[in-house]
Amino acid sequence: MSTPASVDSKQLKEIFLKYASVEVENDWFMTSQDFIRSYLLMFSHENFNEETVDILANSVSLTEDGLISFAEFQSFETVLNLPDSLYHLAFQLFDVSCNGKIEFDEVRKIFSKTSCHQRIPFNWECEFVKFHFGKNLNKTLTYHEFTQFLEDLQYEHTTQAFHTLDKKEEGTISLVSFKQIMETIRPHMLTEFVQEKLIAVMTEAGQSEVSFAHFKAFNHLLKNMELVKKIYLSITKQNPTTPVSKDDFMLGAQRVSHITPLEVDLLFRLSDLRGGKGRIDMDIIDYITPHDEGTMPYHIAEQQKPIDGRSTTLALMENSYRFGLGVIAGGVGATAVYPIDLVKTRLQNQRSTGSYVGELMYRNSFDCFFKVIRHEGVTGLYRGLVPQLIGVGPEKAIKLTMNDFMRDQLRNDGTVPLWGEMLAGGIAGASQVVFTNPLEIVKIRLQVAGEITTGQRISAITVIKELGIGGLYKGARACFLRDIPFSALYFPAYSHAKQMLASEDGHVSAGAVLLAGTLAGAPAASLTTPADVIKTRLQVKSREGQTVYKGLFDCVKKVYAEEGFAAFWKGAPARVCRSSPQFGVTLLTYELLQRWFDLDFGGSKPIGSQHRPKNVQIYDLPPVSPDHIGGYRLGAASFAGIERRFGLALPKFSPCPTPVPSPPPCTPSAPPKSPSSTD
Repeated sequence: MSTPASVDSKQLKEIFLKYASVEVENDWFMTSQDFIRSYLLMFSHENFNEETVDILANSVSLTEDGLISFAEFQSFETVLNLPDSLYHLAFQLFDVSCNGKIEFDEVRKIFSKTSCHQRIPFNWECEFVKFHFGKNLNKTLTYHEFTQFLEDLQYEHTTQAFHTLDKKEEGTISLVSFKQIMETIRPHMLTEFVQEKLIAVMTEAGQSEVSFAHFKAFNHLLKNMELVKKIYLSITKQNPTTPVSKDDFMLGAQRVSHITPLEVDLLFRLSDLRGGKGRIDMDIIDYITPHDEGTMPYHIAEQQKPIDGRSTTLALMENSYRFGLGVIAGGVGATAVYPIDLVKTRLQNQRSTGSYVGELMYRNSFDCFFKVIRHEGVTGLYRGLVPQLIGVGPEKAIKLTMNDFMRDQLRNDGTVPLWGEMLAGGIAGASQVVFTNPLEIVKIRLQVAGEITTGQRISAITVIKELGIGGLYKGARACFLRDIPFSALYFPAYSHAKQMLASEDGHVSAGAVLLAGTLAGAPAASLTTPADVIKTRLQVKSREGQTVYKGLFDCVKKVYAEEGFAAFWKGAPARVCRSSPQFGVTLLTYELLQRWFDLDFGGSKPIGSQHRPKNVQIYDLPPVSPDHIGGYRLGAASFAGIERRFGLALPKFSPCPTPVPSPPPCTPSAPPKSPSSTD
């Protein structure tokens, strides 16, 4: 994985000065609130906890005054770009003295303020702490030592929590206590489904109270769910939909010593709660697997940076692979709707004037369809299919491949802007004309040949010989006029339709892909019908008595003069009925082939091809400010990441002030007695 390109220092300085509010000796600085609240847009509520804001900002500032200079601001942007940015951020958070080492008092001071410690206090006098900081607690931890300490700290905390809540000291805790520990100390390991089933899974396992063995096994299972995936895929030979029984999984897990029979038992009990009925598949595994999107920003970083860092060879292999799949998908789509295409072509070529003797006239699409069957048989509906298949494979392949390629180049911050989607589609449409024009002129002449019932049958070879190489590109300008706007409209509409039809976890089913492809084709096909009519008239061989067209503009003028404006929309319904399902079937085949083969070349995957976690948090979304550039695109997500990943959830709100009791109402006191009155 390549490192994202460095941010322009001048641009970063302009952003820094925009938020800096303190000037000291002609230098500007950010305060804690400038950085956390104004710039990163965290803690936007009024009753925010000022101490927490200061603690978080101190991970950026290297001085005791808490002010952030531009050098520190720029350095922190670099830290956020590191592959282990969460650990670096946590290290700087605990390094209060800014000496590059972590002291015990610093750890206790910060960790004791976290919500999980306040709910379930940590015993700092345990042997675990002495192992890391020494008997006298005066040893300091380097960065690498601290990362291991931080990882082990959670396991020590869960073990201590179990011991604390084991009131009877019998090695068991209540189901409610088990749920409390998992939700307090290990929330990042819980998907929405697992969190809902915490008590149910232990009940299914026969645990009225949770034993220490079940407690450890459950935590170990969640930690090793990626290993579970590998075992599953090795058993199914990479097929994510094949159900696997408990015995088959246990057999496959024998080669992996980390998965115990108890962990496998808990895995399948969770599966049964998801409707697995004694079997498990990848969909169920995804519902159990802790997803990094809720805790780690690395996947967001992958989505936000452009596809780069791959070798040219790997990129060429991916495009060749996509091209091959496009050839297959194009052939399937063309065959599925070819009869509709034939009807569309004959209707568009039908003239209102100068009908040729023996030429069949059609009242509408259905009349054309049935007359073809009556006079030419069912095979007449597939006249010209063979040359169509020979050409449509490369045609659709280059279109799909070029669209994917251009989208990869135009992707910014993980998404392609609308103008980029239209540009990619337009370029894809233009690139296909080199195949489309020769293919369609041969196809069209074969399709309309059957209209002359007394005429001699012609073949594709006859048409090619008659036209020659130059003649195969007759009407190419009209072809450009049709294909560029069609693709510029179609591909963005298809992409957005897929996203709208995606399920809660981001996956788009096969039926939804087909529907999205079909719906997106309707506006694109209908709006480009005039260009398609012009192209058809130019490419069809004129017969005796029919108008001859000298070129694109000549065709437009003559069609309008002789047949009126409505002639440009001839065959529009048939074109929509042909193009919409054709592209639906083509895109469905193309995407399903990519999912089935699932070859990874380091590029982008089709939208909706994978399941995403349902519980993506608000801080996992793209930045909400255009000033979040470079590593700062993940600034708020990184702070949220250390909160969930390491249990460092600091209080967000200020504690409500304790109301001061009102003094009792004053009562008049008796006047002091004079000394004489005592006599």
